[in-house]
Amino acid sequence: MSDEQQPSPDGGLYLDYGYGSHVGLRRELNEDSSVVTDSLFAVADGMGGHEAGEVASALAVQALAEGWDAAPGPISQVDLQAFLDDADERIREATGAKAGTTLTGAVLVEAQDQLQWLVFNIGDSRTYLHQDGTLRQLTRDHSQVQEMFESGIITAEEIRDHPNRNVITRALGAGDLLSGDYTLTPVTAGQRLLVCSDGLTGELTDAQIADILAAGRSPQDTVDWLIHQSLREGGRDNVTVIVVDVRDG
Repeated sequence: MSDEQQPSPDGGLYLDYGYGSHVGLRRELNEDSSVVTDSLFAVADGMGGHEAGEVASALAVQALAEGWDAAPGPISQVDLQAFLDDADERIREATGAKAGTTLTGAVLVEAQDQLQWLVFNIGDSRTYLHQDGTLRQLTRDHSQVQEMFESGIITAEEIRDHPNRNVITRALGAGDLLSGDYTLTPVTAGQRLLVCSDGLTGELTDAQIADILAAGRSPQDTVDWLIHQSLREGGRDNVTVIVVDVRDG
């Protein structure tokens, strides 16, 4: 776990961030992986047989980080999709298409003449934005229960305890080759970005998460608090959390 401060590319804002991961209380292996740079933040949650999920998530963040590092200029949505395609290929080759992983996060980009978060997602790990006292989910879960909710079959309250809550409909390394979802949102001082695996959202409600994000603690203290609370609520899964604050320089 760490707490870092880095200037954002425009020089007028600073990013202050923390991150951490825990195996949880019921799992033997931590199949989550993450990547944290000065402008790229992402979490992957692997799934598969013994250790295969760990391999899948590690390969996903490795491909993402290597693509970001090797890029000659600013990252675009096309670049990100190429990184995801590379990750998908690496995972299928390494595991025989018997493992998969989610991947979500955000990268700082210049778009529409302003600094923005380019948010990406595949699977049911999530990226949120907390701003002006409001928590907003920037990603849409690619999961069976999300589709059931959108079809009116189950309620929002039933999602967290539904027996199929862990069945995802889109992943890297497994199933059909599908693109990620992408969205842009402007970067402004006072924002708090949260990137997490479902080990957090499976234990805490959005309201509980929002209360912790709004408490005013440092990014690293907030990460530690979120992980601690997820363990107190049962810790049924690996939990990985990144919190990024956008501050005036």
